[in-house]
Amino acid sequence: MPHTNEDSTYADGVPLPVRRLCPRASLPAYQTPGSAGLDLAACLPEGEALTLKPGAIRVVPTGLAIAIPPGCEGQVRPRSGLATKHGVTVANAPGTIDSDYRGELRVALINLGPAAFTVEHAMRIAQLVIAPVARARIIETETLDDTARGSGGFGSTGL
Repeated sequence: MPHTNEDSTYADGVPLPVRRLCPRASLPAYQTPGSAGLDLAACLPEGEALTLKPGAIRVVPTGLAIAIPPGCEGQVRPRSGLATKHGVTVANAPGTIDSDYRGELRVALINLGPAAFTVEHAMRIAQLVIAPVARARIIETETLDDTARGSGGFGSTGL
């Protein structure tokens, strides 16, 4: 049987309080009914743009503060169009926003492309996915259970 919104704890979505720190800021928005991420837009001063030279990393303000619900995190992810067409991506992808952070939501962009890229006010620069988080309870031990993989690390399962 297919999953429906009625099956969810939050049938209308997880509540996400958003505060505009700047009146020019754009609220996060889903672009389609099936979108997993809310698009985040740059909030730049009137008449200003931000140029990312190849290889440069810049922190771009959104003009927003958010209150992520306890038990969740915000994952800041690249927008696929910016990444594939221009080489512009999120430097620390995915960036994590903890549920107790209340400062301005800013996005670290990096230009991996061959040409300079200009970020303008209200340009959609990243996406925000709200996801549940399982907290670990640390149990110190002298041994771990055996597995077929064992200690095989990078590349140990083949290409």
